[in-house]
Amino acid sequence: MAVRGILGSVLITETGDLAAFCKRLEGAPYVAVDTEFLREKTYWPKLCLVQIAYKDEAAAIDPLAAEIDLGPLFDLMDDQRVLKVFHSASQDMEVFFSVSGRVPLPIFDTQVAAMVAGYGEQVGYATLASQIAGVTLDKSSQLTDWSLRPLSDRQIAYALADVTHLCTIYEDLEDRLEESGRSSWVSEEMEALTDLDSYRTDPRDAYRRVRIRRPSRKALAILREVVAWREEAAQQRNLPRNWVVRDDALVEIATHAPQTEAELSRVRGLRGNAAKGRDGRALLEAVRRALDTPKSEWPELPPRRPLIRGHETLVALLQTLLKLRCEDHDVAPKLVATRDELDRIVNSFRNHLEQLGILPQ
Repeated sequence: MAVRGILGSVLITETGDLAAFCKRLEGAPYVAVDTEFLREKTYWPKLCLVQIAYKDEAAAIDPLAAEIDLGPLFDLMDDQRVLKVFHSASQDMEVFFSVSGRVPLPIFDTQVAAMVAGYGEQVGYATLASQIAGVTLDKSSQLTDWSLRPLSDRQIAYALADVTHLCTIYEDLEDRLEESGRSSWVSEEMEALTDLDSYRTDPRDAYRRVRIRRPSRKALAILREVVAWREEAAQQRNLPRNWVVRDDALVEIATHAPQTEAELSRVRGLRGNAAKGRDGRALLEAVRRALDTPKSEWPELPPRRPLIRGHETLVALLQTLLKLRCEDHDVAPKLVATRDELDRIVNSFRNHLEQLGILPQ
C-alpha cells in the first residue's frame, strides 16, 4: 500500500496506487519529474526513486518495492499530451532509457530555460528554488544511499522538494520565455536531449572517449578493439568500466601492442593477475583482432593542423565579445557558442586567409 509521509507526501509501493496516481495526472498540462539513482558500483544506473508533482499531487514512487510494476509510470512518461519538466535532464533521461528503453516525451529542462532567461550557465536547482520560489532547500539528505530501505519521512520530503518547487520554477520560466519570445530556443535544445541515439552506446565507438596522446592508426585500431571488449564486459558484469580495466592500461596496450601473456603482464594498471586470467586472454585476442584487420579499415587519425599565430588570442577575443553580447541580451554564452565552436570559427577565418593567399596553405 502507499505510505503517507510528512506534509501530505506519499511513497507509492504498489502498482494499483501508482496506476491511480498516474490516472489523476492524465489531464495535467505538465508534471515535474526527478529521479534518485546509484551507479558508483555499477555500469547501469540503479533507479531507486522517482518523484512526480503537479499542483496538489506529489508522490515518490519506489521502483525497488516488491509489489510494483512501473508500467503506469512509463505510460505517463510516454503521454505526448503531458509535458515532463526536469532540472538538468540528461542523467534522468539516461536512467529512464536504461530501465525502459525509451525516454520521456515531450520534456522541458529548467536548467536550459534558466540559461536562456539570463540566470547564467548551468545554474543549480537550489539557486533557482531560492531566487524564483523563495525557498531554501534542505540538502541534509543529498548524499544518502537511496537503495536502502525503509526510507524515512525526512528522505521522502527531501526527495519531493526537488519536484514540488520545480513546478513554481517551471511556470515562472515559461512566462519569462513567452514574454521574451525565446520559447523556441529551449525547444531546439530539447531535441538533442530526447534523441535516442544519444543514449545508445556502440562498443566499437567507445574508444573515442579514451584519451590517447599522438596515436598512430595502428594504436587506434588496437584501442578500438580493447575498449570495445571492456565496454561489453562492463555491461555484462554490470560494473563500472574502470573496474574492469582502467583507461591508462588500455592506452598502454594500444601503444605497445602486447601479443603474449608475458608482454601483457608488463602493462601497468592491470589488476592483480588479470594478464594471466580470462581478461588477459580476451585482451590479447582483441589485440590480435586489431592487427589482423586490414590497414585500410583502421581508424583515421583526427586532422591536426598547426594553429595560426595568435589562435588563442583570437579565441579569447571572441569569448570576450560573446560574453558582452550575451550579457546585453541576458542569455548564457554557452547556449550561443562553445569553446570548440569558437575554435572552428577561428579555423574558418584561417581558411579564408589561405584562399586569399594571405596565409600559406
